[in-house]
Amino acid sequence: MTMPDQLRDGYRRFRRGRYQHEVERYLTLAQGQRPTTMIIGCADSRVDPATIFAAGPGELFVVRNVAALVPPYEETGQFHGTSAAVQFAIEGLGIRDIVVMGHSFCGGVEAALAAATDRPIGRFIRPWVELLAEARDAMLADPSVSEEPQARQHALESLAVGVSIRNLATFPFVKAALDKGALRIHGARFSIAAGELQWRDPETGRFATVEA
Repeated sequence: MTMPDQLRDGYRRFRRGRYQHEVERYLTLAQGQRPTTMIIGCADSRVDPATIFAAGPGELFVVRNVAALVPPYEETGQFHGTSAAVQFAIEGLGIRDIVVMGHSFCGGVEAALAAATDRPIGRFIRPWVELLAEARDAMLADPSVSEEPQARQHALESLAVGVSIRNLATFPFVKAALDKGALRIHGARFSIAAGELQWRDPETGRFATVEA
């Protein structure tokens, strides 16, 4: 068998540990899922939503992509993985809360900044992170933002959450759920080094650390 050792060993620990302790939960989940919260997070291996929120199987509906981005609603007949997940969350699962969660040291945000100076970042990465182009360019032109690279990275990581939240509202089924009071949308940012979660104020767009 060519299965990587790390995955095989991890699976065996799961079977001998968590699965044995939660077998009834898994038997119930086999009949269907009923999460009430969706997390739109980054594909980065360091920011697993289930770990950050100490969530068990079936508690979170999660979609992860580069930089936790949500594209605006559009119908081109192309592939729409994130949009499909959002639609299923709303129409199929009746999700009540969506959290867009960015994080520190985000490679996708770094790529968006690189795109501003035409540095090579990858054929498929560039058009995806250019979803942040408008917010990025405004930030780079803002004299109140330090020219120090880390400061710009931090600023765009925060702005990216707001971009995705605004794009979510362009989906008709999301807007309908919001208008009925059946859905809430939140923003968050996770600090990898500190292990801290910051929550976004919907009025100001500022983030405050959640008390641990």
